[in-house]
Amino acid sequence: MNKTALRTIVFCLLLALSFFILIPHSLSALTLDETLNALSSVSPNKSARFRWDPLLRDGIFYSGDHLGVFSIASREGESGYLLINNKELYNVPLPYNDKGVIVFPETFVTTLKNTFVRLHENDKSRFRIAAIVIDPGHGGRDPGAVGSLTANGRTTEIYEKDIALATSLALRDRLARSYPDKRILLTRETDIYRTYEYRTDVANSVAVRENEAVIFISIHANASLTRSARGYEVWHITSDHRRPVLDASMQSGYSSDILSILNAMLEEEYKTESRLLADSILQGFSDVFGAAMPSRGRREENWFVVRNSRMPAVLVELGFISNQQDAAMMTSEEGLQKMVSSLYNGISNFIGIFER
Repeated sequence: MNKTALRTIVFCLLLALSFFILIPHSLSALTLDETLNALSSVSPNKSARFRWDPLLRDGIFYSGDHLGVFSIASREGESGYLLINNKELYNVPLPYNDKGVIVFPETFVTTLKNTFVRLHENDKSRFRIAAIVIDPGHGGRDPGAVGSLTANGRTTEIYEKDIALATSLALRDRLARSYPDKRILLTRETDIYRTYEYRTDVANSVAVRENEAVIFISIHANASLTRSARGYEVWHITSDHRRPVLDASMQSGYSSDILSILNAMLEEEYKTESRLLADSILQGFSDVFGAAMPSRGRREENWFVVRNSRMPAVLVELGFISNQQDAAMMTSEEGLQKMVSSLYNGISNFIGIFER
């Protein structure tokens, strides 16, 4: 074999070898579905989401409350910045367009996944709302306030228990969609009678870990002999009321004097958070209804379900069943959606403040 033929063979071998060396590089890029699957494994209750802006050529990956922002590369192999939570920067190979499809380099995906893992681990040590207990007032043989609504010449009897349940069920569904990592519990899901003790037992029996909390919202409709009375209001425990709030798991190993101090501190914390929750819900109603429905403000009263719940707790009066305007609002589909949005916005705002 002459030298020219040998050189030709060597050249072909090198060319073939270079081709196979390039293949692993192209295979190291993941599709969008593969990337989402990898990121969704970070936290079992937080499926990853992706948003793409074709105009700005920017993409965002979401994992729970965390996000990673990037721009698409103009060609394969180009590096750039991955911005996590608007404060952490990583220089990585950027996603690029491969025959009309965006693919994601393995290094990019690994960096994003590892960062999300670390952030979710940090979340475990943060204060968070682990459960929301919604208490639809009354039920079964206890109708609550009874009113009547006249429309189109026809008068219909309406019950507080029905308004409270419809609102609570819709609120539960909306919160569950937005907070898949939180337990959303109802003290009743049908027209059934529940004692006051049962309602607070449901809330107090929710198991939480260290740095986790539960909040309690009891839903009601108001009534008055004065037909002109109308509007929403939110109640919480009185400032001077004293109650035991430490559960059994928190009492072991301490003297009675220390337990008294701990109880007083925790009780004051719950009172402060209850007032904050009440204010957040009132603001939620104000934002949705504006001047169309009056606010009767934040009020204090030692209602049974409020004073016996060992957590931030409020009682919401949606409106007056004895007032024709309020009754029409509370029994209409549009009014239901507005009430649910008001409650949802208030609770979400409180969660944001508490968890930050």
